[in-house]
Amino acid sequence: MDALEELAGHDVVHTALGFHPEEPVGVATSLFSLAIQRAEQPNPRLTVARTALAIARSSLWESSTRRFIDLPSALPCCLVAGIICVPGVEQRLFQARVATVHPNGFHLLVLDLTSTSTQHADAYTDILEAVAHTVLFTDPEPSPPTPTGTSRILEVLL
Repeated sequence: MDALEELAGHDVVHTALGFHPEEPVGVATSLFSLAIQRAEQPNPRLTVARTALAIARSSLWESSTRRFIDLPSALPCCLVAGIICVPGVEQRLFQARVATVHPNGFHLLVLDLTSTSTQHADAYTDILEAVAHTVLFTDPEPSPPTPTGTSRILEVLL
């Protein structure tokens, strides 16, 4: 919890903590984050492919699954998920990461879900993939619609 403030230095713009019931008694925790970075070059497919490859090539992965995701928006999207081992930390972590781009192609988005509950890896992977399918790009402050003029011909016909 103390290190959450440091995530802003890694382009993280949103975080959320998850608390899930753990059988027979207990709570499993997870951390979701959303990072936004400037795209290095203008080709969105290349941006996502390079990012996913960099994620997958990390030396921290003990095992991983990698696949493309077909989003309703048709934007390029890759998922990398699996178990990571952090040097100096005994406990293994589950991590799923999704890379996609903003429709304008200028920004890369990385969605991340991390948990020490490695036994829930498949469920966490499904959750992050479902979240990726909900990503929409809309203007939070849209301009009011411009009124369209009425057609004089339409008025005559009616």
